This record gives sequence, structure tokens and C-alpha cells, in this order.
Amino acid sequence: MASELLAFDGLGIHLGGREILSPISFSVARGEFVSIIGPSGCGKTTLLRAAAGFVTPSAGAVRRQGQVVAGPSRSVAFVFQDYGRALLPWRCVAANVSLALEAAGTPKAERPARIAKVLATVGLTLHADKFPAQLSGGMQQRVQIARCLAQEPDLIMMDEPFGALDAMTRESLQDEVSRLVREQGLTVLFVTHDLEEAIYLSDRVLALRTNPTADKPSLAAMVEVTLPRPRDQLLTKENPEFLRLRRELYGFLGHH
Repeated sequence: MASELLAFDGLGIHLGGREILSPISFSVARGEFVSIIGPSGCGKTTLLRAAAGFVTPSAGAVRRQGQVVAGPSRSVAFVFQDYGRALLPWRCVAANVSLALEAAGTPKAERPARIAKVLATVGLTLHADKFPAQLSGGMQQRVQIARCLAQEPDLIMMDEPFGALDAMTRESLQDEVSRLVREQGLTVLFVTHDLEEAIYLSDRVLALRTNPTADKPSLAAMVEVTLPRPRDQLLTKENPEFLRLRRELYGFLGHH
């Protein structure tokens, strides 16, 4: 069994006097891809930010490799939905990726090779000298992913990273992320509103509910996805098991 990388131990969040997340407990294994779905306002992004150390728990704790998460760490990379604001417009692609290395104190002599490697990984070698405004939305998001890979993190967190992209670009990046996870053994915690995206990418899908109570806590369902990998945008989504999972999760979201 893969070792545990991240553990949520009775994590609860109150903001503005309102309970956003009732105590929730689950763990994420090293190399696992876990998606979080649920209605707007159920606390998906809040949970992700607490796991990254951006939000302080009101109850319980988040542990990474057995240590309580007390703040942001360079071992955790965060991919935001708003890729436009995540990149510095006055820096070219290579220089934006370099930010991660600069923050880590990587010697200047080592940076060009590291940058070239991650740009090749995400297919941006020929665009290294371009500025964000010269790139499509999908390419900008690839730059953000490349910058995260340059950190060589233990864990990548993604907050609806493909939500603002067109359908074809979104599917292309889903496959790109799946490939990177498989080849580099990445561990990913992923927030999305898209049921098919969650099932297609994940090993497990967690469903959250809004307005939690003692009888109906935040964590409403945890679904294992055993579909074979590598996955295919057409064949996988025609698989009866994919359709069953989609129906199960849609029923939950439709109810809420």
C-alpha cells in the first residue's frame, strides 16, 4: 500500500460565524489523485486552502507526512484557476517558471537546465521567450503547471484549473496532467465542478455538501474510481463503470 502523504484529522472550518466545513477526516496516499466536488459554497476551495496552509483550521488539523500543516510550504505547489493573474505579464515564459527556482534559492547556473526540462515536459519549449499576453489560455495554464513542476513538490493542489478553458483545450490539459501524474508519480488534490472531469482524472472522488449538520456532515460521499489507466476521452467515458459513477455522483449533486 502506498504511504500516506496527507491526512485530514477532524478538520473543521468556521468563517464569519458560519460553519463552512464540519469535522472531516480522510487521507491521501502518495501518488494518489483525489478530486473534491460539491455544490457552490460547500467549502471545496476552503478545504484545499487549509491543506495548503493558507487557512487556519477552526478544529482538528491537517498533517503532511505526519507533521501538522501550520503554513505554506515549498513542498506544496498550488495551481490557481485564474492563470492570467497567476503569471507576471512582464516576464516571459521561462522567467515566469524561474520564479519557483528563485524562491527556492536555486543557484543561477542550475536554473536554465531545470527550466528547459519542465518546459519540454509540458510542451512549451518553443514558447520560452514569449510573454503571457502572446499565449492562449491553455498555454498560460501550462506555464503555471510548469512553474509548479519546477518546485519539485511532494503535492500539487489544483483549484478548478481548467474551468475557464474551452472544452477541447480542457480535455487536452486533462490528458496532459494525467500523463504527468503517471510519469512523475505526482500526488494531486483537485477541486472541480465538473463530474466527468473528476471521474476521468481521479483515483478517488470526495463529495461535499453545503450547510453541514450533525446528522449530515460535510463529507457526504467517497467514491473509488477503478477505471483502467491510461484513460481515453472517448473510450473511458463510454465505459459502463464511468457512466455508473457519473450517475451516482450526479444524483448526489442534483439532490443538493
